[in-house]
Amino acid sequence: QVQLVESGGGLVQPGGSLRLSCAASRNIISITFMGWYRQAPGKQRELVARITSSGTTTYADSVKGRFTISRDNSKNTVDLQMNSLKPEDTAVYYCNAFHTPLRQDWGQGTQVTVSS
Repeated sequence: QVQLVESGGGLVQPGGSLRLSCAASRNIISITFMGWYRQAPGKQRELVARITSSGTTTYADSVKGRFTISRDNSKNTVDLQMNSLKPEDTAVYYCNAFHTPLRQDWGQGTQVTVSS
């Protein structure tokens, strides 16, 4: 098990940028996937981006070209750089550590609101 703590959320205007950071309580180098999910009011939680221990990335179509996920195994952190934010990006963003399909850890979430 690993404890995950997100930071960096907030209120930003459309077209703006935010950087989310996820700090893990232990070494993450052996964790299969580290990722970011989001959940908007009334919607299911969805994958935003994830990254393997070797750096291979996957993005949701809705964020491709705007968001960048990065992973620092030496610092046990996973960041999500979000550019060109849109109102539809408004959601609670969760950090995720995927060990197996039956074993995942989640952070407490951080609110991102995109509004003028």
